[in-house]
Amino acid sequence: MNTLIRAVRPWGQALSDVLITDGKITGVEPHASARAVPGDTTVVEGRGRLLVPSFSDVHVHLDSTRIGLPFREHTGGPGVWTMMMNDRQNWRNAEVPLQDRVNNTLGRMIARGTTRVRSYAQIDVDCRLERFDAVMAAKEQFKGQADVDIIAFPQAGLLLEDGTVPLMDQALKAGANVMGGIDPCSLDRDPARHLDIVFGLAEKYQVPIDIHLHEPGELGVFSTDLVIERTRALGMQGKVTMSHAYQLGSVSEATTRRLIDEFAELDISMASVAPSVSGQLPIPLLAEAGVRMGLGEDGQRDYWSPYGNTDMLDRTWQLAFTHGFRKDELIEHCLAIATVGGASILDPSATRLKGTAHRPGVEVGDPAELLLLDGETVASAVMDRGTDRTVIHRGKVVADQLELI
Repeated sequence: MNTLIRAVRPWGQALSDVLITDGKITGVEPHASARAVPGDTTVVEGRGRLLVPSFSDVHVHLDSTRIGLPFREHTGGPGVWTMMMNDRQNWRNAEVPLQDRVNNTLGRMIARGTTRVRSYAQIDVDCRLERFDAVMAAKEQFKGQADVDIIAFPQAGLLLEDGTVPLMDQALKAGANVMGGIDPCSLDRDPARHLDIVFGLAEKYQVPIDIHLHEPGELGVFSTDLVIERTRALGMQGKVTMSHAYQLGSVSEATTRRLIDEFAELDISMASVAPSVSGQLPIPLLAEAGVRMGLGEDGQRDYWSPYGNTDMLDRTWQLAFTHGFRKDELIEHCLAIATVGGASILDPSATRLKGTAHRPGVEVGDPAELLLLDGETVASAVMDRGTDRTVIHRGKVVADQLELI
């Protein structure tokens, strides 16, 4: 199958025509209005829009979404356990069934430009595999429009409620393809045992690991060092992601530098949701060291937070804003993180960002995971967040003007 995207500006550069064959970019040529189009080629009119890689949301909780439902008062309290219990008391009682909520949210994400997803699926003694099953069903429903990875996620910890670990094992056996962990010290209060289970199940099922880390300052660094220790000892280089981990840069300059160097050495990646907090590891230093970094929307107007709207372009703006970026290069780098940065977390063999000025993903040989959007420049597109979008997955248009095809 051939597709020609006519008159687009890859990463805001010169007007070009882009040829796609069998899901890959096979040609990028200067735009020619008289270019002959073979009869078996589908033409997508770029109309001078920007061409960038499609979004990769590498940190989203599809199973807790309330997107599309009436806005409700936030009832959560402080701390992970309190928030989790609030979610537990409410998630079954939403206005429409869970499966409809998950499907609606994933569909909206795709329509706005996300074709690669890593979603958490909460597994505990309350919901068992019910929420996991809903995310699995959505993955199947949209398999022609997006690729979805599923994290078996112990939101309530692994050790606090009997029966959680066997349920995690069941989820991995049933098709979850990432093993999750959470706050080894502050939630389970037994970091060695928690991480031994996480790494043990990951080894058993040969899947990567995603550690959900909210722990502050020195405590977060302590847990991270335990993750680093196990990654090195078990040869898990390239298979571990630290999610959130938003205070690892708050301890000291020397600790910040050491963690970044060790992340680079062991190919440990980072997933951010662009929180408005101080003490984060500096994005330019992570890029300079070659640490893979991706972006996600986290919850989607759920029982944890009223934020999140399925639009990764909005979250890209938030990443730039919360880091105080003003230079075009750094704002554009945030879009690179949200697209190819996340893609390299999902597939460590994919093209990686080599610095804050690197703009891959729209060249010959790249997968045709693409987004056309309006904007004078890439930086202005992040600022303005327009709606004139066309979404391409595996070389095929799957959404246009914020509507699924």
